[in-house]
Amino acid sequence: MSQEEKVEEVIRQLKEKGYRITDQRKMLLRIILANECSSCKEIYFAAKKIDDKVGIATVYRTIQLLEDMELIHKEMVVRI
Repeated sequence: MSQEEKVEEVIRQLKEKGYRITDQRKMLLRIILANECSSCKEIYFAAKKIDDKVGIATVYRTIQLLEDMELIHKEMVVRI
């Protein structure tokens, strides 16, 4: 499944649950599903480069929503 297909599948599931699909949410989904970021702050900084109006709270809410829907899982990584 391509990244764009994954994004569309997540969007479909969000719509089924009654969530609004905003441009910022779509952008965050693309960043998250690209696996380029490993933390909410990294996602925020990547999103800020695309849309300087995105807020850190939007990132945290989107991550929490995706985790609540069991579409993503946060993992604790310890590097020594």
